Amino acid sequence: MTTADRFRVAVDSRDLAALDDLFTEDIRFYSPVKFQPFEGKPMVLGLFRVLLRTFEDFRYVGDYTGAAQTSADGVTAPSAVLLFRATAGGRQIHGIDLLHFDDDGLIKEFTVMVRPQSAVHALGEAVLAGLVAEGLVPAPAQP
Repeated sequence: MTTADRFRVAVDSRDLAALDDLFTEDIRFYSPVKFQPFEGKPMVLGLFRVLLRTFEDFRYVGDYTGAAQTSADGVTAPSAVLLFRATAGGRQIHGIDLLHFDDDGLIKEFTVMVRPQSAVHALGEAVLAGLVAEGLVPAPAQP
């Protein structure tokens, strides 16, 4: 079973311990709603705790494998693209998870892209609220 397959199973079963085994210590997670990546296994696992609660009716609907340049260092690495559908904040989401693997087959970089824009906005609000509730990021300043 490939790392991408193991990742899919972990997400489908909402198994954070299994996800922990699949990530490098210095994993970088590129979000569709934040310019700077989330960095490091503790932060990314915390983010997944929030994401697994936020998405409704999440399901993978396809996949592609190959190689692609990473964002962090531009090195070509083995990669997988997982296509998904979900609902968040009442909005239907179409998206992809782009996984880059290190030499040991662990996920070293993770990029999420979603559409449409209204879904990106709803997802961003829901995830921010979850990250604040988890104590992973400070609450935004009130105007």
